[in-house]
Amino acid sequence: MKRYPPDRIRNVAVVGHGGTGKTTLVEALLFAGKAIDRMGRVEDGTTTTDFDPEEARRRITISAAIAPLEWKDHKVNLVDGPGYPDFMGEIAGAVRAVESVLVAVDAVAGVEVQTEKADAIAARERRSRAFVITRMDRENAAFTRVLEALQAGFGKSVVAVQWPVGGESAFAGVVDLLEMRAHGAAGPLPADQVPAEAMDAARAARERLIEAIAESDDALTEVYLEKGELTAEQIARGLHAGVRAGTIAPVFCAAASHNGLGVAPLLDAIVGLLPSPAERGPVAARGAKGDEVTLTADPDGVLAAQVWKTMADPYVGKLSYLRVVNGTLKSDSQVWNAARGRLERIGQLFVLRGKHQEPAPELPAGDLGAVAKLADTATGDTLTDKDKAVTLPPIEFPKPAIAMAVEPKSKTDEDKLGSALARLTEEDHTLVVQRASEMHQTLISGMGESHLEIVADRLRRKFGVDVVLSVPRVPYRETVRAHARVQGKYKKQTGGRGQYGDCWIEMDPKPRGGGYEFVDKIFGGAIPRQFIPAVEKGIKEAMGEGVVAGYNVVDLKVTLVDGSYHDVDSSEMAFKIAGSMAFKKAMQEARPVLLEPVVDVAVHVPDDQMGDIIGDLNSKRGRIQGMEPNGDGTTTVRAQVPMAEMLRYASDLRSLTGGRGTFEQAFSHYEEVPSHIADKVTTEARKQKEAVEAHH
Repeated sequence: MKRYPPDRIRNVAVVGHGGTGKTTLVEALLFAGKAIDRMGRVEDGTTTTDFDPEEARRRITISAAIAPLEWKDHKVNLVDGPGYPDFMGEIAGAVRAVESVLVAVDAVAGVEVQTEKADAIAARERRSRAFVITRMDRENAAFTRVLEALQAGFGKSVVAVQWPVGGESAFAGVVDLLEMRAHGAAGPLPADQVPAEAMDAARAARERLIEAIAESDDALTEVYLEKGELTAEQIARGLHAGVRAGTIAPVFCAAASHNGLGVAPLLDAIVGLLPSPAERGPVAARGAKGDEVTLTADPDGVLAAQVWKTMADPYVGKLSYLRVVNGTLKSDSQVWNAARGRLERIGQLFVLRGKHQEPAPELPAGDLGAVAKLADTATGDTLTDKDKAVTLPPIEFPKPAIAMAVEPKSKTDEDKLGSALARLTEEDHTLVVQRASEMHQTLISGMGESHLEIVADRLRRKFGVDVVLSVPRVPYRETVRAHARVQGKYKKQTGGRGQYGDCWIEMDPKPRGGGYEFVDKIFGGAIPRQFIPAVEKGIKEAMGEGVVAGYNVVDLKVTLVDGSYHDVDSSEMAFKIAGSMAFKKAMQEARPVLLEPVVDVAVHVPDDQMGDIIGDLNSKRGRIQGMEPNGDGTTTVRAQVPMAEMLRYASDLRSLTGGRGTFEQAFSHYEEVPSHIADKVTTEARKQKEAVEAHH
């Protein structure tokens, strides 16, 4: 593939709800542009962009993939993105790499949850956006109904630039509203094959398009009001400018799997209407001294390339997907990683088409490509010139919503698990791994249950690590509610030197979050000074396993008040054991109680679903703290909820809101567990302990 200047490149992310035909549309665009010689099928697992075995098996897109093609002396870099909410992190990276977002909307289902989410990401990143109503040949396809839903949901900037000829099984092509020419599967449609009602509807839609173009530009508004019309050149120029500025979101239509109807006109529109990297406007970056620098897609300027995605492969190593924002990145060169402050060696650059890699001597400003085996570079990092270093803004990835415990199936798997998870977190910035040492578990957090199931599949398939996923254990605590004074006495005589340690302690509760306090009140040498640290050590070790259910003990004060010793038999070990014995006895007498972690939760939901959310949180023993309208048709509900009730909340919220709700949570405090729940927790803890002991 030849080198194209920035003004002849179009970078487009194809996104939208799952099942809207995005991958099939990308396949049809590649076929129309002769980038592939036959169209693959999602059902057969043979498409260009769904090349991962997991994608072929599940018949869904999991990972964003690049698919370039050439059309009328332009290069079009398509990025096929996932449509399922568990993989929205891929969309965040993909949208950063492009100028335009093409949102696929099903002609039957219409506007769905991920339509809204994809549009929101495009708006946040200030990308030009367009909509394509797909599957126009399906039964019950309704272009007008879906167009009206888009306009109701996303505003008057949404306007049709194509109109369908027929619909459902009679879908025969599209009318270009700029030129008022109809296009079928094989090219222009003769006028006698275009029904009169389709042309009448197209003329009315053209009037609305011209009005939208006129309204998007003050100079054109004046011309339109004065003359009542715009010239063809003014319409084309105004539409392109409106799309670039984001004041117009054009709507196209197609049936990709039905003879590629609408696909060639869509490619014409991508090249003719969507902005090039040269038209994107200045990109803000930070200079080496913290000063602001603006980059303008100049191939001869300072180098600024951003890694927007990383793929981990156990055989090839790391494959870094790059967007060159400024300058020219060359194969076999050295660059500066501004984020890490290190030199990085660039080997062979590639232009990717799905899994196919075509070597490229260089990538100019505006282009997309990849490089393998970067040593220190991660997703979001900027590669630049050391002496003129610039840093591009980091990519904002969504935060994980659900955590699961991951356990290796065997000792061999245990040895490999850590490094395999580290490789996967390089690849997936919505995957977080942490060690819950108190619960002796490794936790992986992600966007949903499907996401974590696929992580487990990848561990097995890519790295040969078999794992089991389970609900994480809740880190309960134990404390006391009363005063106790007890003796801990350890005396052992086995012939020869014995063991003797004797201590009296007092135990008192402290306020929640008050922590642990040890007070030494020994007077007159009842216990020699050298043995007092041993008593405290015994107490601290005993605090690791409470008497209620074996959880850590917190929020209490232990005072060492008295004791006795033996000149020969007393030792540090004896006093440590005595301290531990005293602590356990005091716990029993000081009215022990189980504590549970409580989290602060913020749930963002559409206004009309707020009642359902509040009812559900109440059923989870939640306490509603307040409601805050966000001014965009959504409300944030704030509550405090026991952590034990939130372990599957990501799935609950998705089913309650149809995927429209999102939430964040953060640890708040510990509080007493209601007795009926404490009984269940205690019984379960004993069962687990017995199972572990039986296993050993």
